[in-house]
Amino acid sequence: MIDLSIGDDGIAVITWNMADRSMNVLNADSMAAFAEAVTKTIGDDAVKGVIITSAKDDFIAGADLFAMIKADDAQAIFDMCQGFHKLTRNMETCGKPFVAALPGTALGGGLEIALACHRRIAADKPNAQVGQPEVQVGLLPGGGGTQRLPRMIGARDALQVMVRGRKLSMASAKSSGIIDEVVPAEKLMEAAKTWLTDKPDASQPWDRKGYKIPGGGVWGPRAMETFVAGNAMAHAESRGNYPAVQAIMSCVYEGLLVDIDTGLRAEARWFTNLLLGPVAKNMMRSLFINMGAANKLASRPKGVPTAQYSKIGVLGAGMMGAGIAYVTAMAGLKVVLLDTDAKLAEKGKGYTEGLLAERVARFRMTSDERDKVLDLIKPTTDFADLAGCEMVIEAVFEHRDIKADVTKKAEAVIGEDAVFASNTSTLPITGLAEASARPESFIGLHFFSPVDKMPLVEIIEGEKTSDECLAKAMDYVKRIRKTPIVVNDSRGFYTSRVFGTYVREGLAMLAEGVKPALIENAGKLAGMPVGPLGMSDEVSIELMHKVAQQTKADLGDAYIAPPGEDVMSAMVEKLGRLGRKSGKGFYDYPETGRKRLWPGLADEFPLADEQPDVEDLKQRMLYVQAIETARCLEEGVLTSAADADVGSILGWGFPPYTGGTLSLVDMVGIEDFVAACDRLAQRHGDRFTPPKLLRDMADKGQRFHDDSKLAA
Repeated sequence: MIDLSIGDDGIAVITWNMADRSMNVLNADSMAAFAEAVTKTIGDDAVKGVIITSAKDDFIAGADLFAMIKADDAQAIFDMCQGFHKLTRNMETCGKPFVAALPGTALGGGLEIALACHRRIAADKPNAQVGQPEVQVGLLPGGGGTQRLPRMIGARDALQVMVRGRKLSMASAKSSGIIDEVVPAEKLMEAAKTWLTDKPDASQPWDRKGYKIPGGGVWGPRAMETFVAGNAMAHAESRGNYPAVQAIMSCVYEGLLVDIDTGLRAEARWFTNLLLGPVAKNMMRSLFINMGAANKLASRPKGVPTAQYSKIGVLGAGMMGAGIAYVTAMAGLKVVLLDTDAKLAEKGKGYTEGLLAERVARFRMTSDERDKVLDLIKPTTDFADLAGCEMVIEAVFEHRDIKADVTKKAEAVIGEDAVFASNTSTLPITGLAEASARPESFIGLHFFSPVDKMPLVEIIEGEKTSDECLAKAMDYVKRIRKTPIVVNDSRGFYTSRVFGTYVREGLAMLAEGVKPALIENAGKLAGMPVGPLGMSDEVSIELMHKVAQQTKADLGDAYIAPPGEDVMSAMVEKLGRLGRKSGKGFYDYPETGRKRLWPGLADEFPLADEQPDVEDLKQRMLYVQAIETARCLEEGVLTSAADADVGSILGWGFPPYTGGTLSLVDMVGIEDFVAACDRLAQRHGDRFTPPKLLRDMADKGQRFHDDSKLAA
């Protein structure tokens, strides 16, 4: 786990090498072994200097979040932090030089160990990074990062790294002063030994007499600007929903007012507070543990060989089809991009060309690499070109007849074992599969727009979809580096169905006379990326209206109009305001300048004399989504709470601080959540009535997630 060797030259080498892990991590066992090795080198008079390195390609990935999420004892957490701080301070002040030889990436606690060394030397690798990404799981750097980094590079630059969770290349880290040297990988250990034998200074700048904080202390003009303006900017971005942001700001501010040892104690207190809070546990569970399981295809059917892909067909070269072609080609697969018109097919390929041009301009890709990707995409109008495709994905108009037609034409060409997938966002897969001669190989692959940026793919099983087909679909999603969730068939599936409740709640509020600006701001304050009216414009009010009309036609007398449907109908049929694509919806979209709410909304939808409290609006917007998610789980559309949470965050931007739609229920408390929903149902309608699943869970005091049972 931790190897220690001491050479005849008096140089000790402490090597991290966790055999049971793909990357080294900080946990109770590894830290105990590391502490033992450090203590031994400090106490051994024969040791003149110490190199800390890794036998793996990377250094240390950070803390073991599986262990962190289970921590529930405040004193134990605080003592753990203090123990780590004592160890690293001993490294700094023992009088022996420590050098970190980083063979690759060092993140979180890994970087903090390196910061406690007197010098940091990194191997020159293009993909290697350093950073403090703890904020992305609701935490702060608890191993001294909030104290050492600002003392090393100044408060402003350090806060940029920590508050934003930035990861820096080794070259950027050297420019900023975090890394001292970047050398060829094969010369890493040689460079570390050379520094140790060249009479190095075995003290840290902040322990030397006359030390001054880079950029000035907290009372200097630059620092005051950093903390006053930075605090406002951080709150504007986090909207008060992410306590780690404020904690990091406070840690740095408080720490720079005192000596480093006192600052480290403050850091330990803030870290303990965060780790015991719900937000960190929510974010660790959903954004790391459950998303990691999804990316590893934990729910993939067992016993099915991994599918090998080389050629994928995409039917429809519009925005969705073009995006699917792009991510597929970027994964190194050949793509047949088919449309009814050659110009449309070429335009679809042009979408990839435009995205690649941006990558080349930003030096993220060479011209040769761009050309290789473009060569993988073949625009065509001929279905015969689909021959040899292991999978065909249709992304044509949301019309059953059109989808049925392309299904039959494609199946006439592709092999018997090929998968046919539909990118529909609302039409039931089982119904679409009726047009297929082999429904067992028919499945839904619901991508999100824009495909190149959105990380989720919702995989929908039809009634006859085979396990082999599902496994192949999951293999493809992993190949294109997307995160899959698997759901069962229903109208709107999971993501579209639940997302729709958010935008419709905004329309209902508008119909009630709530100020449009209040609706939009409430949505953003709740943590949604865009307000419900703006989201309606982005999706297209016209498309939402068409889906509602199709659903009404399909269900007949069983159709129940959702709240706000009259608003949607008026916007489309009466006012001709169809959404952003038409330049006008709930917002106006001028050719120059920023979008703005349409002033005519107040005339069409008169304001109520009394406006609701913003907290009530936030609750309605979030709770209605959680209730509908619970219904999906109760009906068997969803098969796990983990998929529900990951899908809600990655699919439509449900606030990450909640952990997802069902983690929100756990955070509120099942009894309190059900009681609040009953109150909302009395005031606003049956859509807030909790399903039987939630009432049964409340009666038994159950939760959707039990963190104590999570296993690595």
